[in-house]
Amino acid sequence: MKKIILCSLILAAAFSITACSKSKVVINGLDDLKGKKIGVQAGTTGESFVQDEIENAQLSSFKTGIDAALDLKLGAIDAVVIDELPAKEIVARNPELKIIRDPYFSENKEEYAIAIKKGNKDLLESINKTITNMKSNGEYEALIKAFMPVDGNISIPVIDMPSASKTLKLGTNAAFPPFEYIDGKDCVGFDITMGQKIAKDANYKLEVIDMAFDSLIPALQSGSIDFIAAGMSVTEERKKNVDFSVPYFASEQVIIVRK
Repeated sequence: MKKIILCSLILAAAFSITACSKSKVVINGLDDLKGKKIGVQAGTTGESFVQDEIENAQLSSFKTGIDAALDLKLGAIDAVVIDELPAKEIVARNPELKIIRDPYFSENKEEYAIAIKKGNKDLLESINKTITNMKSNGEYEALIKAFMPVDGNISIPVIDMPSASKTLKLGTNAAFPPFEYIDGKDCVGFDITMGQKIAKDANYKLEVIDMAFDSLIPALQSGSIDFIAAGMSVTEERKKNVDFSVPYFASEQVIIVRK
Protein backbone atom coordinates (compact mmCIF):
# COMPACT_ATOMS: atom_id res chain seq x y z
CA MET A 1 0.00 0.00 0.00
CA LYS A 2 2.83 2.41 0.92
CA LYS A 3 4.48 1.75 -2.46
CA ILE A 4 1.23 2.53 -4.28
CA ILE A 5 0.79 5.79 -2.34
CA LEU A 6 4.41 6.76 -2.97
CA CYS A 7 4.08 6.09 -6.69
CA SER A 8 0.89 8.13 -6.79
CA LEU A 9 2.63 11.08 -5.13
CA ILE A 10 5.54 10.88 -7.56
CA LEU A 11 3.18 10.81 -10.54
CA ALA A 12 1.21 13.75 -9.14
CA ALA A 13 4.42 15.76 -8.66
CA ALA A 14 5.59 14.92 -12.18
CA PHE A 15 2.22 16.02 -13.60
CA SER A 16 2.45 19.29 -11.67
CA ILE A 17 5.92 20.02 -13.01
CA THR A 18 4.86 19.20 -16.56
CA ALA A 19 1.79 21.42 -16.27
CA CYS A 20 3.94 24.32 -15.03
CA SER A 21 6.40 23.95 -17.88
CA LYS A 22 3.58 23.98 -20.43
CA SER A 23 2.24 27.26 -18.99
CA LYS A 24 5.53 29.13 -19.47
CA VAL A 25 4.95 32.41 -21.28
CA VAL A 26 7.42 33.47 -23.98
CA ILE A 27 7.13 37.05 -25.28
CA ASN A 28 9.56 38.41 -27.85
CA GLY A 29 7.45 41.17 -29.40
CA LEU A 30 3.99 42.57 -30.03
CA ASP A 31 2.72 39.49 -31.86
CA ASP A 32 3.28 37.42 -28.71
CA LEU A 33 1.00 39.66 -26.63
CA LYS A 34 -2.19 38.31 -28.23
CA GLY A 35 -4.45 36.83 -25.56
CA LYS A 36 -1.94 37.59 -22.79
CA LYS A 37 -2.45 39.26 -19.42
CA ILE A 38 -1.02 42.75 -19.89
CA GLY A 39 -0.47 45.46 -17.29
CA VAL A 40 -0.53 49.18 -18.09
CA GLN A 41 -0.74 52.50 -16.25
CA ALA A 42 -4.29 53.83 -16.22
CA GLY A 43 -4.96 56.74 -18.57
CA THR A 44 -1.79 56.32 -20.63
CA THR A 45 -1.26 55.73 -24.33
CA GLY A 46 0.02 52.28 -23.37
CA GLU A 47 -3.43 51.48 -22.02
CA SER A 48 -5.24 52.72 -25.13
CA PHE A 49 -2.78 50.89 -27.41
CA VAL A 50 -3.36 47.54 -25.70
CA GLN A 51 -7.13 48.09 -25.72
CA ASP A 52 -7.22 48.97 -29.41
CA GLU A 53 -4.42 46.95 -30.96
CA ILE A 54 -3.76 43.74 -29.02
CA GLU A 55 -6.18 40.97 -29.93
CA ASN A 56 -7.93 39.30 -26.96
CA ALA A 57 -5.70 41.09 -24.47
CA GLN A 58 -6.56 40.58 -20.81
CA LEU A 59 -5.96 44.14 -19.67
CA SER A 60 -5.11 45.17 -16.11
CA SER A 61 -4.78 48.91 -15.40
CA PHE A 62 -2.70 50.17 -12.47
CA LYS A 63 -2.14 53.55 -10.83
CA THR A 64 1.57 53.37 -11.65
CA GLY A 65 3.92 51.36 -13.83
CA ILE A 66 5.72 50.23 -10.68
CA ASP A 67 2.50 48.63 -9.40
CA ALA A 68 2.13 46.81 -12.71
CA ALA A 69 5.73 45.59 -12.50
CA LEU A 70 5.06 44.16 -9.04
CA ASP A 71 2.18 42.06 -10.38
CA LEU A 72 4.43 40.98 -13.26
CA LYS A 73 7.08 39.77 -10.80
CA LEU A 74 4.43 37.84 -8.88
CA GLY A 75 3.18 36.17 -12.07
CA ALA A 76 -0.28 37.73 -11.96
CA ILE A 77 0.25 39.23 -15.43
CA ASP A 78 2.46 38.26 -18.38
CA ALA A 79 3.85 41.64 -19.49
CA VAL A 80 3.75 45.41 -18.97
CA VAL A 81 3.52 47.98 -21.77
CA ILE A 82 5.00 51.33 -20.74
CA ASP A 83 7.21 54.20 -21.93
CA GLU A 84 10.90 53.50 -22.43
CA LEU A 85 12.59 55.61 -19.73
CA PRO A 86 10.33 54.60 -16.83
CA ALA A 87 10.75 51.00 -18.02
CA LYS A 88 14.53 51.34 -17.76
CA GLU A 89 14.18 52.58 -14.19
CA ILE A 90 11.85 49.71 -13.27
CA VAL A 91 14.19 47.08 -14.74
CA ALA A 92 17.21 48.67 -13.06
CA ARG A 93 15.47 48.16 -9.70
CA ASN A 94 14.16 44.69 -10.57
CA PRO A 95 16.89 42.55 -12.20
CA GLU A 96 14.49 39.62 -12.67
CA LEU A 97 12.69 41.69 -15.33
CA LYS A 98 13.84 42.73 -18.81
CA ILE A 99 12.81 45.04 -21.64
CA ILE A 100 11.59 43.83 -25.04
CA ARG A 101 11.60 46.29 -27.92
CA ASP A 102 9.42 46.04 -31.01
CA PRO A 103 10.11 47.76 -34.36
CA TYR A 104 6.54 49.09 -34.46
CA PHE A 105 7.13 51.18 -31.35
CA SER A 106 10.50 52.40 -32.63
CA GLU A 107 8.88 53.58 -35.84
CA ASN A 108 5.96 55.25 -34.04
CA LYS A 109 7.49 57.36 -31.32
CA GLU A 110 5.31 59.59 -29.15
CA GLU A 111 5.93 63.25 -28.36
CA TYR A 112 5.59 64.64 -24.84
CA ALA A 113 4.19 68.13 -24.33
CA ILE A 114 2.77 70.38 -21.60
CA ALA A 115 -1.04 70.33 -21.38
CA ILE A 116 -2.94 73.57 -20.73
CA LYS A 117 -6.64 74.24 -20.28
CA LYS A 118 -8.29 74.98 -23.62
CA GLY A 119 -8.38 78.67 -24.44
CA ASN A 120 -5.64 79.74 -22.00
CA LYS A 121 -3.62 81.41 -24.74
CA ASP A 122 -1.45 83.60 -22.51
CA LEU A 123 -0.13 80.67 -20.49
CA LEU A 124 0.33 78.59 -23.63
CA GLU A 125 2.41 81.33 -25.28
CA SER A 126 4.51 81.74 -22.13
CA ILE A 127 5.19 77.99 -21.88
CA ASN A 128 6.08 77.73 -25.58
CA LYS A 129 8.47 80.66 -25.21
CA THR A 130 10.24 79.03 -22.27
CA ILE A 131 10.61 75.66 -24.01
CA THR A 132 11.86 77.31 -27.22
CA ASN A 133 14.37 79.44 -25.33
CA MET A 134 15.62 76.45 -23.31
CA LYS A 135 16.28 74.52 -26.52
CA SER A 136 18.18 77.40 -28.09
CA ASN A 137 20.27 78.55 -25.13
CA GLY A 138 21.54 75.15 -23.95
CA GLU A 139 19.35 74.80 -20.85
CA TYR A 140 17.34 71.98 -22.38
CA GLU A 141 20.46 69.96 -23.19
CA ALA A 142 21.72 70.56 -19.65
CA LEU A 143 18.41 69.24 -18.32
CA ILE A 144 18.75 66.08 -20.43
CA LYS A 145 22.26 65.51 -19.07
CA ALA A 146 21.08 66.13 -15.50
CA PHE A 147 18.20 63.64 -15.51
CA MET A 148 19.31 61.20 -18.21
CA PRO A 149 23.09 61.01 -17.69
CA VAL A 150 25.16 58.39 -19.49
CA ASP A 151 26.72 57.25 -16.19
CA GLY A 152 23.32 57.03 -14.46
CA ASN A 153 24.22 59.60 -11.77
CA ILE A 154 21.30 62.03 -11.76
CA SER A 155 22.05 65.59 -10.63
CA ILE A 156 18.93 67.57 -9.73
CA PRO A 157 19.31 71.24 -10.79
CA VAL A 158 18.49 74.00 -8.32
CA ILE A 159 16.30 76.80 -9.68
CA ASP A 160 16.13 80.07 -7.73
CA MET A 161 12.40 80.76 -7.70
CA PRO A 162 11.04 84.32 -7.45
CA SER A 163 9.25 85.49 -4.30
CA ALA A 164 6.17 86.26 -6.36
CA SER A 165 2.65 86.79 -5.02
CA LYS A 166 1.05 84.63 -7.73
CA THR A 167 1.27 80.84 -7.99
CA LEU A 168 1.12 78.42 -10.89
CA LYS A 169 -0.15 74.93 -10.06
CA LEU A 170 1.61 72.10 -11.88
CA GLY A 171 -0.25 68.79 -11.95
CA THR A 172 1.81 65.61 -12.28
CA ASN A 173 1.96 61.91 -11.42
CA ALA A 174 5.18 61.38 -9.47
CA ALA A 175 5.71 57.75 -10.46
CA PHE A 176 7.32 58.27 -13.84
CA PRO A 177 11.11 58.61 -13.43
CA PRO A 178 13.13 60.42 -14.60
CA PHE A 179 10.38 62.86 -15.56
CA GLU A 180 8.66 63.01 -12.16
CA TYR A 181 9.29 61.01 -9.00
CA ILE A 182 9.65 61.36 -5.24
CA ASP A 183 13.10 62.01 -3.81
CA GLY A 184 12.85 62.05 -0.02
CA LYS A 185 9.86 64.30 0.57
CA ASP A 186 10.18 66.26 -2.66
CA CYS A 187 8.66 65.75 -6.08
CA VAL A 188 11.51 66.10 -8.57
CA GLY A 189 12.31 65.23 -12.16
CA PHE A 190 12.84 66.55 -15.67
CA ASP A 191 9.27 67.86 -15.93
CA ILE A 192 9.35 69.42 -12.47
CA THR A 193 12.52 71.39 -13.21
CA MET A 194 11.04 72.49 -16.53
CA GLY A 195 7.90 73.56 -14.64
CA GLN A 196 10.03 75.62 -12.28
CA LYS A 197 11.65 77.33 -15.24
CA ILE A 198 8.23 78.01 -16.80
CA ALA A 199 6.97 79.58 -13.56
CA LYS A 200 10.14 81.62 -13.03
CA ASP A 201 10.02 83.07 -16.55
CA ALA A 202 6.41 84.13 -15.96
CA ASN A 203 7.30 85.56 -12.49
CA TYR A 204 5.18 83.01 -10.61
CA LYS A 205 5.81 80.71 -7.68
CA LEU A 206 5.27 77.04 -8.46
CA GLU A 207 3.12 74.55 -6.57
CA VAL A 208 3.45 70.90 -7.58
CA ILE A 209 0.35 68.72 -7.09
CA ASP A 210 0.81 64.96 -7.32
CA MET A 211 -2.19 62.87 -8.36
CA ALA A 212 -3.22 59.80 -10.34
CA PHE A 213 -2.34 60.13 -14.03
CA ASP A 214 -5.93 59.60 -15.19
CA SER A 215 -7.08 62.42 -12.87
CA LEU A 216 -4.83 65.06 -14.43
CA ILE A 217 -6.98 66.19 -17.37
CA PRO A 218 -10.20 66.40 -15.27
CA ALA A 219 -8.24 68.47 -12.69
CA LEU A 220 -7.03 70.78 -15.45
CA GLN A 221 -10.52 71.21 -16.84
CA SER A 222 -11.94 72.00 -13.39
CA GLY A 223 -9.26 74.61 -12.69
CA SER A 224 -7.65 72.70 -9.81
CA ILE A 225 -4.31 72.91 -11.65
CA ASP A 226 -2.96 75.33 -14.28
CA PHE A 227 -0.91 72.96 -16.44
CA ILE A 228 0.15 69.31 -16.69
CA ALA A 229 3.79 68.21 -16.89
CA ALA A 230 3.74 64.45 -16.60
CA GLY A 231 5.40 62.83 -19.59
CA MET A 232 2.04 63.23 -21.35
CA SER A 233 1.97 62.16 -25.00
CA VAL A 234 0.15 64.28 -27.55
CA THR A 235 -2.82 62.37 -29.02
CA GLU A 236 -5.81 63.41 -31.11
CA GLU A 237 -8.15 62.23 -28.36
CA ARG A 238 -6.45 64.39 -25.73
CA LYS A 239 -6.46 67.38 -28.08
CA LYS A 240 -10.24 67.38 -27.78
CA ASN A 241 -9.92 68.24 -24.10
CA VAL A 242 -6.68 70.22 -23.70
CA ASP A 243 -4.28 72.44 -25.61
CA PHE A 244 -0.68 71.27 -25.95
CA SER A 245 2.57 73.19 -25.95
CA VAL A 246 5.30 72.57 -28.49
CA PRO A 247 6.70 69.05 -27.96
CA TYR A 248 9.76 68.75 -25.73
CA PHE A 249 10.64 65.03 -25.84
CA ALA A 250 10.13 61.95 -28.05
CA SER A 251 9.70 58.51 -26.52
CA GLU A 252 8.57 55.03 -27.46
CA GLN A 253 6.65 52.23 -25.79
CA VAL A 254 8.41 49.03 -24.71
CA ILE A 255 7.37 45.71 -23.21
CA ILE A 256 8.58 44.51 -19.81
CA VAL A 257 8.60 40.76 -19.17
CA ARG A 258 10.12 38.33 -16.69
CA LYS A 259 13.52 36.98 -17.62
